[in-house]
Order: sequence, then structure tokens, then C-alpha cells
Amino acid sequence: MKTQAILFALLCSGTLLLSSCDTKTATETTATTETAAAGDMAAMDHSTMDHSKMAGDSPLKASMDEMMGKMDAMKMKGNTDHDFAHMMLEHHKGAVAMADIQLRDGKDATMRQMAEKIKADQQQEIGELEAVATRLDNAPTNYQPQDPNDPFTAQMKMSMTTMMQSTPPTVANPDMNFNMLMTTHHQSAMDMAKAEVAYGKDSKLKAMAEKMIDTQQKEIDAFKTWHAQNADKM
Repeated sequence: MKTQAILFALLCSGTLLLSSCDTKTATETTATTETAAAGDMAAMDHSTMDHSKMAGDSPLKASMDEMMGKMDAMKMKGNTDHDFAHMMLEHHKGAVAMADIQLRDGKDATMRQMAEKIKADQQQEIGELEAVATRLDNAPTNYQPQDPNDPFTAQMKMSMTTMMQSTPPTVANPDMNFNMLMTTHHQSAMDMAKAEVAYGKDSKLKAMAEKMIDTQQKEIDAFKTWHAQNADKM
């Protein structure tokens, strides 16, 4: 009996030892794998990754979003002409920034020509708007910017809301992105200009707004024609 008991004890001891060794080996293997993986991740330089491109955003879309953020944060004075001039100033600066991106990244000759024209036209208008905006800094209030039922407030807000809701998803082709985003951008500018024509009081600024409507409608038509002819770039 003693011999059998000793043999049984040795057998159990060996089994436990083997089990312990197997567990240790598995643990060491897992630890080695995790360490190697961690080393691989540490070796990658994430600071060089363009996260905007990874997320599918184009530089044009980011520029447009930045412009809308600045416009949304702008404090309204309560004078239609003053507030239109300041809002359109920011809107025009956004168009110039988008045109610069197109001239840097775009390849299509027609879209590049339109970008050059838009940049030149809107830079000229920026100078004119700045002079008007300064002149109107002390203009009296004539509408309620906090009242959503005020007609001028409602139309200006609609122009921003429409632009945000109508912004198309971007594609891989920078020329098509410029075409689509600038079409939306121009439509918003036209909606703002129509609000100035309807409710503004400054004759010079109203004349500028009417000119913007005419010019940008023609450019929207040209954008749409190009878009129809280049649908394969979507």
C-alpha cells in the first residue's frame, strides 16, 4: 500500500508540474506577442498621418467649414447693411481661400480659370466691403438679430442653414470638389445678397448685392454645365 501511495503522489506531482509549465509557456508567448505588437505601434509616427484625409475630408471642405464657423460666431449689431457687409466679408474671404486651394491642387483648366476669376473678383469686393463696413460701424439698429421672426434675420439664417444642409459629400477629384462646394458657396452668397436687396437701406451696398447676384448666378450656371460634362470625375 505504501508503494502504491508513493507512486500515486509522484504521478500527481508530475501532472501539476507539466500543467504549470504549459501555463507559464502560454503566458510568456502572449506577453512576447503583446510586446512585439506594442513595439510595432510605437514605431509608427502618427504625427505624420493626415487625419483629415483618413476621415475623407478634403482641404476645400475644411476651409468651407472654417468659414461657416467664423460666420456663425459673428456678433450682429442690428443694422441690416452693417451686418450684411461684415457677414459677406467673411463669406468672400472663404471663397478666396477655397480658390487658393483649387489653384494649388486642381488640374482642370476650366476650374482653375474660374478659381482665378473668383479670387480676383472677390478680393476687389472685399476692399469695397471693408470701406462700407467701416462707414456703417455707427449705423443705427433697424432690425432684431435675436428674433427668428424678423424677416432679415430669417433670410440670413436660411442662407447659412441651406449652405450647411446642401454641402455635398466630397470625392477624390479636387476639381469636382471645387465645382460642387463653390456652387453651394455661391448659392449661399446669392441668398444673403437677396436679403440685403430686400431689407437693406444703403444704396451703394444694395447695388453691390445686386451685382453679386448677377455675377454668381452666371458662375453657378457655368459650374453646373461643367459638372454635367464631367460626371465621370465623381
